[in-house]
Amino acid sequence: MKVVDANTMRKLDRLAVRSYGMRGLQLMENAGRGTADVVSRSARGGRVAVVAGKGNNGGDGFVCARHLKNRGMSVTLFSLADPKDIKGDAGVNARVWEKMGGGIHTLRSSREIEKHVLGLRHSSVIVDAIFGTGLSSPPKGVHAAAIELINKLGKKVVSIDVPSGLDASTGKAPGACVRADVTATMALPKLGFYSYPGRELAGRVEVVDIGMPLELLNREEIRWRLLDDGEVGGRLTRGRGGRGDSHKGSFGHVLVLAGSTGKTGAAYMAAMGAMRAGAGLTTVGLPESLLAVMEAKATEVMTEPLPETGMRTLGSRSVERAMELLPGKAAVVIGPGMGASGETLAFTRGVIKGAAGCGVPLVIDADGLNAIALYGRLSMFKKAVQAVLTPHPGEMARLLSVEVADVQADRVGTTERLAKKTGCTVVLKGAGTVVSTPWGEVFINPTGNSGLATAGTGDVLAGMIGGFLAQGMSPVDAASSAVYIHGAAGDRVAEETGAAGMVATDLLPVIPSVIKELGKVE
Repeated sequence: MKVVDANTMRKLDRLAVRSYGMRGLQLMENAGRGTADVVSRSARGGRVAVVAGKGNNGGDGFVCARHLKNRGMSVTLFSLADPKDIKGDAGVNARVWEKMGGGIHTLRSSREIEKHVLGLRHSSVIVDAIFGTGLSSPPKGVHAAAIELINKLGKKVVSIDVPSGLDASTGKAPGACVRADVTATMALPKLGFYSYPGRELAGRVEVVDIGMPLELLNREEIRWRLLDDGEVGGRLTRGRGGRGDSHKGSFGHVLVLAGSTGKTGAAYMAAMGAMRAGAGLTTVGLPESLLAVMEAKATEVMTEPLPETGMRTLGSRSVERAMELLPGKAAVVIGPGMGASGETLAFTRGVIKGAAGCGVPLVIDADGLNAIALYGRLSMFKKAVQAVLTPHPGEMARLLSVEVADVQADRVGTTERLAKKTGCTVVLKGAGTVVSTPWGEVFINPTGNSGLATAGTGDVLAGMIGGFLAQGMSPVDAASSAVYIHGAAGDRVAEETGAAGMVATDLLPVIPSVIKELGKVE
């Protein structure tokens, strides 16, 4: 499904009216009726309070109130504007509401809000119809007071289109913001729902069909897409659960170059991530003195000792042997637990150059990224054909020489910037992981939870991307599929055992069943 920012959504609204002849009243009617459907499922026959602003979002609220009343529900409508000041399509629906006997309680001051607190408190559901996507500054005055009251009452809240006070594009809430249990959003999800705090404030997002032409919603200029079961499941057509005459060589051989003293676990988790994603074979190349440790840890993968530095890390002396391992490999994962130093940079640079010469796709993770950021060699990515970079926000900040706060303030834009600068597919990890291609395609991931914020989960993800690359997926398909499945596996673990105490290896046995349930690998 496509995802839009506020400006794009407003443009689609204009195009629906100007190019397709749809009327604003028609769109508002569809929005309000669709929201009423969402509220009906939440209210279960209880009392509903609709808190409406004076704009089109408030108009949606009036339509919603009408449909709920027609269904026999008890509805009380509170307006933050004098009814006579409500104009346009919203004004039309306010008049309809009054003519059908619906009362309007005005909340134009703190005193009027206090006067009607009981009416709100006795409702089982509150419908937030104060602001939509057009919010341009933090709520003030009576609007801020109304939002704060809604949050204090502890009632179930359904927001229309966007929780009032939330920036629909960035997910930021610069002032008072409604904390919704459900957001009934119009036509397409909004970008702000997948970055914090928007992801938390929006609650469960339900998309309401308001009748916009499909070709509008599928316009090529809308480059953001929300990953879902259909998007990812459609790519999983060649897995190990397929043809009966296949063998381990049919599903690709992944080379994992990783590990240093005290960090063999990172190499192990990356290797097993590749195997659990369906790779037929995986070999771990690591410092030679750590071979015994790895062989004791991993029974399903092969190991190769590489010449090491005096610090027992991979370095310039390791490159030649690593290059000898490249033939026959379908993908390379480099970086997990490798350490960051001048020697690590030399090794990473040599592997990138060698993989480019062999046409082998790369996943560059963790210390592979840190070494390059440390020595300012971002240009070397241009030599990497079919490369996927997997930074977390700190690594992204180092790569672009910005602050972590800058990365988190614009996760989508930052990911697009690095992808264009390097010519690589980029995965910015974190809540609402973003995947971007050099040509501007962006995928937003809705799966995952706080339990994934633990050591090693990124190593598993890097290995999974390598596993999908080895099976023939393109970098963007491998990256976005791995991100979605990785998060879904985390969600399953959290559901079964809880997010607190989740460790990275908990994901490994769950990944195959998640893949199977996507319906493409039996």
